[in-house]
Amino acid sequence: MSTTSKSHCPEEDADVTSCLLVVVLVVASDGVLTIVLTHGVKMPIQCSSCSEKRAALRRPKTGHSLCKECFFGAFEEEIHQTIVAATLFKPGETVAIGASGGKDSTVLAHVMKTLNERYNYRLNLLLLSVDEGITGYRDDSLETVKRNQQQYDLPLKIVSYEELYGWTMDAIVKQIGLKNNCTFCGVFRRQALDRGAIMLKVDKICTGHNADDVAETVLMNVLRGDIARLRRCTAISTASEGEGVIPRCKPLKYAYEKEIVLYAYFKKLDYFSTECIYSPNAYRGHARTFLKDLEAVRPSSIIDVIHSGENLSVKEGVKMPVQGTCGRCGYISSQALCKSCVLLEGLNRGLPKLGIGKHHRLHGKILNQQPLTEQEKRKLKAVDF
Repeated sequence: MSTTSKSHCPEEDADVTSCLLVVVLVVASDGVLTIVLTHGVKMPIQCSSCSEKRAALRRPKTGHSLCKECFFGAFEEEIHQTIVAATLFKPGETVAIGASGGKDSTVLAHVMKTLNERYNYRLNLLLLSVDEGITGYRDDSLETVKRNQQQYDLPLKIVSYEELYGWTMDAIVKQIGLKNNCTFCGVFRRQALDRGAIMLKVDKICTGHNADDVAETVLMNVLRGDIARLRRCTAISTASEGEGVIPRCKPLKYAYEKEIVLYAYFKKLDYFSTECIYSPNAYRGHARTFLKDLEAVRPSSIIDVIHSGENLSVKEGVKMPVQGTCGRCGYISSQALCKSCVLLEGLNRGLPKLGIGKHHRLHGKILNQQPLTEQEKRKLKAVDF
């Protein structure tokens, strides 16, 4: 899913306060998201907050016309209130910021450093990145992360799929094709972040998931009928779910993607603006297209969907998965083997379909290192990519 950041503004040094900057998110039929910054109203409008300066933008979230300084203040204060209301951090904690080089994680790193100094959170902040091994994408974005490290003066740790799993995403896609590849990457990346955080001995991980991401996840889980994930996908933080699992939180949970783009633009932050080359067929793209259509008609749809997810309840008697630990690596799992170990076993055995779909009955054989029957192998190899 390719994301392009385009600016239709005059020179950066020019006075653009006589017209409001607005963000247009265009989603093509294949799920490709294009971010366009363009000028809206062509007449001078006073900032609705300070009433002193001319407005430079219209907030997508509220519709208010604000000058840059008032927008920065409102955006940062809302994130501060989110952090305080949910008690996301405690003084003295070491917090790893998941850094990909994209707009969300870059804005998160900038805002977390700013708020930590302004409100004296007394947090020890670090940057943690995952190198999936995607030539022409991740290697370029990691260069942005390395510049961010210098710009924000924060320590940086990079962990890679190759060192953790013995595979890169390039090698995985070569074996499995472009269908279901996001399943492998998502599962491996989540565990890689935890492993990196353990190496750094951090207390928490904070990620750049924004309001749009959370709303999309709610829609995806509704469409898939995944009650277990639907119950927990709107949580702003996750408690430690077992040994080797670091609590996570989402300080940008209520921040609109459009406002993150505006913040990064006006702050002139250094970020990488192209999304993964392997994700054009991702299921999330369909939920994103639907959500953007809703937002165009009703801007509050994003927050409305999140609040709906937060207030969902499951009737008594519904069987829910019980969290345990993986029999091989000790990671959290509701099955005998965690998803990561099953996917990795499938790759190493040349049976890529082993981790796709429901093959729980084979977990015992894998744990006991028993060979699969020829019929089982044929089913797992017969993947239509």
